[in-house]
Amino acid sequence: MTKHDHHIGAALRRELGDWRLWWSRAIVMSFAAAAGLTVVGFTWLTEQALALFSGWRDIRPWLPLLWTPACTAAIVWVTRRYAPGTAGSGIPQVMASLDSAVDAGHRGLFVSLRLAVAKICLTAWGLLAGLSLGREGPCVQIAAGVMLAARRWLPHRSSVTDHGLLVAGGAAGIAAAFNTPLAGVMFAIEELSRTPEQRNSGLIVAAIVLAGLIAVSISGNGTYFGIIHVSDVGWPLLLPGLLVAVSSGLAGGLFSRLLVISLGGRSRDWFSRMRQRRPVLFAGLCGLAVAAIGLATAGATFGSGYSHTRDMLAGTDSTPAVYVLFKFIATWLTTWSGVPAGIFAPSLAIGAALGNDVALLLHYPNAPTLIALGMAGFLAAATQAPLTSFIIVMEMVDGHEMVLSLMACALAASVISRVLSHPLYPSLAKLQLMRLGPPADPDRTDHAAAPPRG
Repeated sequence: MTKHDHHIGAALRRELGDWRLWWSRAIVMSFAAAAGLTVVGFTWLTEQALALFSGWRDIRPWLPLLWTPACTAAIVWVTRRYAPGTAGSGIPQVMASLDSAVDAGHRGLFVSLRLAVAKICLTAWGLLAGLSLGREGPCVQIAAGVMLAARRWLPHRSSVTDHGLLVAGGAAGIAAAFNTPLAGVMFAIEELSRTPEQRNSGLIVAAIVLAGLIAVSISGNGTYFGIIHVSDVGWPLLLPGLLVAVSSGLAGGLFSRLLVISLGGRSRDWFSRMRQRRPVLFAGLCGLAVAAIGLATAGATFGSGYSHTRDMLAGTDSTPAVYVLFKFIATWLTTWSGVPAGIFAPSLAIGAALGNDVALLLHYPNAPTLIALGMAGFLAAATQAPLTSFIIVMEMVDGHEMVLSLMACALAASVISRVLSHPLYPSLAKLQLMRLGPPADPDRTDHAAAPPRG
């Protein structure tokens, strides 16, 4: 037997003889499947909630003026009283839980199975209220909470860490929400995994892909907004595409800057002071403004914007050009109110409308092409995650010739956004870390950890 054969035999014995290794793999994959199923159930629940709201609005068009502000105030009260860790998107919470300053005892402030259940209920309630929010960011926190629950079942000396479970869960949420496993993997690389674990990277990727495949097998192989059919891409696209990239970069950068400033609490304007002193009342006023905008646009700005985006792609939507502005404001107010809310789907809707407006302005014959560019550009600018944004939209496009155009638009819009705003999710993650309390005084001899709040 050669030395090489001896090494192969030793590797096989080590691989097949360690029961802890195989038990860890089985646990991780089982919880990845559970995370995928949870996201599928959450998706169904949010769709039913928004359908109920739409049905009620059809019967009583004035109802949102009462229902939406009342629900918004109630959601914020419940969130602050019982589950403060669920406020906002959910992505900053997962990023905060991955910070080296957060130990296992404090991680439950940001991600846990209890918070995942609360996030499901409160986000669905927000769509039942007609607020302009998405479910994809919440899916990240929900799936991460499910995956983190696997740690109690892992062997004591398992090489799978909390960091690996959180990265796998957060990315699995994106993969299952959009039916795009590749986007989930890229999201893990681009946003979550700052210090990748080489030893378990294959297992983490497998868990992400499995969660996405679970969603595909149940929801079907269709993409989030269906298939975007584009014609041949050539030089005539250069000027319209450049206009979409610049406008989506500017709009997305402004959107990100507004969120960072308004949610940061450092502004001293009257609205920010009121949000700090009377958060429930402020939430109710935000809900009233969202309801008024929804009524002014004949209901176009209510919900995630999913149906209007599909109609735009199909060429059957008659939404006016001001939809971009109104959806922008409604989404910002919804997020500012403090309810659990994601921005992915509304950002895609805003970007789609922006691309559609450019197509109408320039009389471009193939509007879905510019709509796709607008979706990738605005999402990349708002989140400053261009690769994830590009892949999400890429998997909706029927035509490989547009791949480079989508990538260029997402990268250009992200660069423009970085001039206008700090990265959104890292900035919000820093705000989440403030919930740990002030750092310990290094001159003191007792370094007791700050007790968790909320």
